Amino acid sequence: MRKALVAALMLSSGVVIADEGQWQPYQMPSIADKLSERGIQIPAKQLADLTQYPMNAVVGLGYCTASFVSPQGLVVTNHHCAYRAIQYNSKKEHNYIADGFLARKQADEPSAGPNERLYITEAVTNVSEQVTKDLSDDPLKRYEEIQANRKALIKECESDDNYRCSVRSFHNGLEYYLIKQLIIRDVRLVYAPPKSVGSFGGDIDNYEYPRHSGDFTFLRAYVGKDGKPAAYSPDNVPFKPKSYLKINADGVKAGDGVFVAGYPGSTSRYRLTSELKFASDWLYPTLAKRYQQRIDTIEAMGAQDASVKIKYAGTLASMANRMKKYNGLLDGFKATDIAGIKQAREDDFRQWLTTDSQYQSYQAKFDQLETLLVEQRQALQTRYFFENAQSSDLLATANRLYRLAKEKTKPDAEREEGYQERDMKMFKARLKRIDSSFAISVDKTLWMQDLNAYLAQDNRVPELDAMLKSDDPEVSLSDKLDGLYSLTGLTNQAERLAWMDADVKAFETSADPFIRIAVALYDTNLAQEKAQKTLAGKLSKARPGYMEAVIAYYKANNWPVYPDANGTLRITYGMVDGYQSKDALYKQPFTRLEGIVAKHTGVEPFDAPKKVLDAIKAKRYGSHKVESVYQDPASWLCRLFSCLDKPESFGSVPVNFLSSVDTTGGNSGSPVFNGKGELVGLNFDSTYEAITKDWFFNPTITRAVHVDFRYILWMMDEVDHADNLIGELDLVRN
Repeated sequence: MRKALVAALMLSSGVVIADEGQWQPYQMPSIADKLSERGIQIPAKQLADLTQYPMNAVVGLGYCTASFVSPQGLVVTNHHCAYRAIQYNSKKEHNYIADGFLARKQADEPSAGPNERLYITEAVTNVSEQVTKDLSDDPLKRYEEIQANRKALIKECESDDNYRCSVRSFHNGLEYYLIKQLIIRDVRLVYAPPKSVGSFGGDIDNYEYPRHSGDFTFLRAYVGKDGKPAAYSPDNVPFKPKSYLKINADGVKAGDGVFVAGYPGSTSRYRLTSELKFASDWLYPTLAKRYQQRIDTIEAMGAQDASVKIKYAGTLASMANRMKKYNGLLDGFKATDIAGIKQAREDDFRQWLTTDSQYQSYQAKFDQLETLLVEQRQALQTRYFFENAQSSDLLATANRLYRLAKEKTKPDAEREEGYQERDMKMFKARLKRIDSSFAISVDKTLWMQDLNAYLAQDNRVPELDAMLKSDDPEVSLSDKLDGLYSLTGLTNQAERLAWMDADVKAFETSADPFIRIAVALYDTNLAQEKAQKTLAGKLSKARPGYMEAVIAYYKANNWPVYPDANGTLRITYGMVDGYQSKDALYKQPFTRLEGIVAKHTGVEPFDAPKKVLDAIKAKRYGSHKVESVYQDPASWLCRLFSCLDKPESFGSVPVNFLSSVDTTGGNSGSPVFNGKGELVGLNFDSTYEAITKDWFFNPTITRAVHVDFRYILWMMDEVDHADNLIGELDLVRN
């Protein structure tokens, strides 16, 4: 019976489950046979080495992935990953969001903004013993000791200011790794297509397939003349990476093995069923409702004011993406009983615990973990509306500034993360960046919505209520907020920056209304933070014990064991393949240029530029035309749908394609490699049916969506004539 259950849970065997996994690079040699089965020819040991090609050409943006593609520091990523850089340089006079941008020479490449960074991972070291040695049993002390150990390792690692280090938890605190990254602080915008190319289909097509999105943008890394990272300066020179990716101009075909390297943000595959049910029943619906309200508000206000539309373009795109993901998760939970699947596996796991004497004691730890999770969920629900009630950008800024003044009274090593000396450059850059994505009218309206939601529920905070109360019944909450905005100096960048050097007394005697609210709420925020840390200390004992047993259980069943995504560098592999999305509907793995014309309505988001439409209608394909995207039917790489259910001829330029690689948020912009390690595409999305893979990987329907690099080259060559950039690329042919 148990074997039948296990077989059902895994949906199939061998090939079907082979593509699951967001693997740490050092794990590559352990799955070398699986890589070989998929046609990945580059040695697994080479992929495990972060100093070698291609891994030393893969970089992080802090929220997306990118990669070097020329010896002059040219970087390619997704259009939506570079959206804030495009927005930062857009004005009413030259709207690069709408019109696109191309620098014909390096001197014309503008700064991507003070917050933009490139992070090059150079080393990943297991420091589990150093972080977890001799920890206290007291939950709060235990949490603080873990943080102190992490900070000490980070400080030692960051002896050179050009490096950023972090200590990340893997397997829910069972392991810790020290990640050392070189920081590039001068990032510039080089080439971005118009939004009507980079985001063709917009939110309607988001997470859908077939897709026809040119989701790509080129940036460039600059450094000082000495070759070392430096802040933006006109005198800086292009960075020379240790390696850069070769681009295969012939691309891939259905059935070809591919792999992706990048920085996936977060998955929850080892989380308990009770956690999934909480997300499904309360968390995701609550978050989705708030996001939808905020999206509707920004869209309406942007329609009335072009400057608002530009300033909030990046914010709106980010929220719309999250909104659709939450809805996709909720729909996926309904379409497939993932809670039931996870519960069945959990029941089997509990049964397995009783049959293995080594792990029988873990049953009590499992029960303890469930109790702590109930406490965690209750705390989250209690804090939710109060935290949202502080959502104004100006109040959030005041909170951070006052916290900085408080933290600066401590030795640097004892300060909270985010407030140490190592954080001050980014802290300052964040304060500067506010101007490019802030409007009082929008901030006030969004804040009003959150305050009204807070006032309509019972978990109230007296200090906040007192600040919102007016002695005059004729004065509405809206009037009260108008007064706050009119009296504050935080809308002025120079004043915001000046507060970084102010002491605690200056804050506590300030007449600025947002500063006064921050001071009034400080103790409550700190108390809630302390409660969160105490609970985190309890979980830091319970979760690792649970994970030890879960890993043993997975290994006993010969299932892949890899950590949940946590924003660190990972590799995933698979094959180019379509999928059966529903009864009698098979989705082909490639889309064509002609699909853009078919979808074009002239109305956003299906408003392809005339220059693109003209090139397609004239069949100006150049050297990028592909006659067939399918293997020879006799090839062993063929699978049923990819090879038998196909058109006779492709005869166009591929735009987007599907593969079975295992990705999630943060993998946006990740390079897609062929078996030789040559760049063939950029990851940018998942199919709607695959959104639930954050919780459970279903290999039959999980597909990632990629921009085919042949389409990027076609845009550069036949549409925008970016000859200067094409000349930088190392193009190879099969």
